[in-house]
Amino acid sequence: MFPPSRKLISLCWGLFWLIGCTAQPANPLPTPTPDLGFLPEAEMIRYFDSPEYGMHLVQWWQLDAMERDLALTQEMGFQWVKHKFPWRDIEGIVKGEYDWYRPDFIVDAVEQAGLKLLVRLDQQPFWSVSSLPDEQIHANQPPVDLRDFGDFCGAVAERYRGRIAAYQVWNEPNLSREWGEQTPDPVAYTALLKVCYEAIKTADPQAIVISAGLAPTATMPPVAMPDADYLQAMYDAGAAAYFDVLGLNAPGYKAPPEMSPAEVIATEGFGGFGWNTFRHVETMRAIMVANGDAHRQVAILEMGWTTDPIRPEYAWHAVTEDEQADYLVRAYQFAEEHWQPWIGLMATIFMADADWTADNEQYWWSITLPDGTPRPAYYALQQMRRDMPRE
Repeated sequence: MFPPSRKLISLCWGLFWLIGCTAQPANPLPTPTPDLGFLPEAEMIRYFDSPEYGMHLVQWWQLDAMERDLALTQEMGFQWVKHKFPWRDIEGIVKGEYDWYRPDFIVDAVEQAGLKLLVRLDQQPFWSVSSLPDEQIHANQPPVDLRDFGDFCGAVAERYRGRIAAYQVWNEPNLSREWGEQTPDPVAYTALLKVCYEAIKTADPQAIVISAGLAPTATMPPVAMPDADYLQAMYDAGAAAYFDVLGLNAPGYKAPPEMSPAEVIATEGFGGFGWNTFRHVETMRAIMVANGDAHRQVAILEMGWTTDPIRPEYAWHAVTEDEQADYLVRAYQFAEEHWQPWIGLMATIFMADADWTADNEQYWWSITLPDGTPRPAYYALQQMRRDMPRE
């Protein structure tokens, strides 16, 4: 989840400098505020109110905790639930044989709770890459034949026509670890996005298709590709024809949500890069505008602040639980005040998996404990929905 570690990033930057690779310097001069494309409401293609509020649930293997987490989401006043539908756990044995038990349960439960569902599709079954040598088979990678993924996307959309409101196609493909440990390839991702988009729209034309959340990073290939470069390459490859809403991930790192990329670069202790801030979303939005896409909305598919004191790659930007609570509320407030009408769904991570422990990195991003006990961030977001003005 999110970028490679700070130590790895530093090592990569040093290596790229030594070999003469052009890259963002450690402390570039502050840049002007980008053109964010503030179109009149009537000119926006609006799939979402601006913004809408979502919660990332993760109870695929613990369905008995699903209703608890849905009730907590309702009590927050949030309208959306995001959940992974791992391809390998649905069509895992052989092509065309589906196990619908878990997705049926989740779709039914979300529907009964009166919430809307966003589903993330990725994590290939191993039969789809079985022709590769064993050492080339990894946890999350595109299938050898992209049509297999298209068939899966179409099967899900056909079964749940009108019941799954939105689909996210893959996650963080600009990181090699989410792309089969291969060099990130925005052209290849665009091809994968295309087959899934067309299959979903054929089966359920009203479903919203969101491109993969991109990980904010400046790390260069082969480990990763800067998300700004990756997005521009997606546009160059024709990706705009194959998503309804652009997907981004927006961790806050150490900075409070109002802090601009230029301020983060210029201020000691916040990471030193423009992408080390929630408002890096504005940099990505400016790329949309430059490519004639100002009329389209953005969905933040993962947002949050970690309280992780354990892992060095996360502890450097860990915040306190009270700061996590405060920053999440302020992030939603900032978006409401400054990013309308182009900001759409904003999904907070996570309601904790019932099996997570403190050894899991995701545990520290979560706003509940694995047993469902709310952390301060949960109560802050619940209160926010009562106090903040609604559209």
